[in-house]
Amino acid sequence: MFSSLSLFIGGRFSRAKQRNKMVSFISLSSTIGIAVGVAVIIIGLSAMNGFERELNNRVLSVISHGEFEGYRGPLQSWQQVAEKAESHANILAAAPYIKLTALAEKGRELKAIEVRGIDIEQERKVSSLTDFVDSDAWHAFVPGEGSVVLGSGVAKLLNVAQGDFLTLMIPQTSSTTKVQAPKRVRVKVIGLLTLNGQIDHNLAIIPLQDAQTYAKLGDGVTGVSLKVDNVLNAMSIIRDAGNQQSVALYVRSWEQKYGFLYRDIQLVRTIMYLVMVLVIGVACFNIVSTLMMAVKDRASEIAILRTMGASDGLVKRIFVWQGVFSGVFGGLVGSAFGVLIALNLTSLIKSLESAIGHQFLSGDIYFVDFLPSQVELSDVLMVSLTAIILSLIATWYPASRASKLNPAEVLSAK
Repeated sequence: MFSSLSLFIGGRFSRAKQRNKMVSFISLSSTIGIAVGVAVIIIGLSAMNGFERELNNRVLSVISHGEFEGYRGPLQSWQQVAEKAESHANILAAAPYIKLTALAEKGRELKAIEVRGIDIEQERKVSSLTDFVDSDAWHAFVPGEGSVVLGSGVAKLLNVAQGDFLTLMIPQTSSTTKVQAPKRVRVKVIGLLTLNGQIDHNLAIIPLQDAQTYAKLGDGVTGVSLKVDNVLNAMSIIRDAGNQQSVALYVRSWEQKYGFLYRDIQLVRTIMYLVMVLVIGVACFNIVSTLMMAVKDRASEIAILRTMGASDGLVKRIFVWQGVFSGVFGGLVGSAFGVLIALNLTSLIKSLESAIGHQFLSGDIYFVDFLPSQVELSDVLMVSLTAIILSLIATWYPASRASKLNPAEVLSAK
């Protein structure tokens, strides 16, 4: 479609000094607008990619994809439930757990937390929780020793460190209406769970047998946690596996507690792309203004080309190329700056937080306490290509006007 002659002349027009300073200013502003729009969207999409990565690596890897809980009280036949669940084609592993609510006490400091009793060997099959605790700590994670792995956020609030002791106050249930005093258990912190997020601020882990003793469950457990082969289809898989069980169970999946995070990330990603199209589209309107003024500024050159035999198509392609150069240059510069900033976004935000003394993402509120970033080549190409296509569309009308200039009228006016 584009001849080498039109490309050559279009390049000369783009590089040549404009007679009209206003044309130069508008041309520069359109290029800068496209570059800024491209850079900002690449940074934003990279941040969304980072949040999605951290959601997968720090949340979905340490929480169970789904759970079966006893319908009326503890689950006594959990071994049969786990075995039958693992026989499902889409369930990879199952592990028992006990979930308690407790009040952690250290001196005058109190913190309401979730205490989770697990069997470490079986838990490794369903989550990577052990990867976020010092490996040496698990050697001391044995029943009957009063050991606990504490979330780093809880430890910071209570001002305890590894090796310190604290007290867990666990509510006691009774078949009567009489209020019972909570069970006080003195435990030793053998390790800290560090996920840099919300889970750190409300979780403590103890051996399964200790949790059974504290909650007076005998051999029962609260439920069975499950790992599936398709996280995004977890609810359907868990429900199907639950229907195959012979006992009544409560069925839950990660989507009920954290699903909104994934949906929000996808929604923000879509909104950002739409905003990008609008921002770059506005910048491309400047290309229309630039080319319309450039057509008037280059009217004599166009007339000379027409008298030398240039066709309407050649003149049109010349100005299309001139507009595309602005879009390509702005897209390339914006992509370079966007990728450079996105690759260093986490460290830049941390430096800014240190400078102003304020943390933008708090770990006790959000699932991460830092701004993650992950650059995807597909996002960079998509954004750059969109900028080029929009700039190409913006050139069509001015180029058509240039091809309709009457050389006789232009040259006679001179």
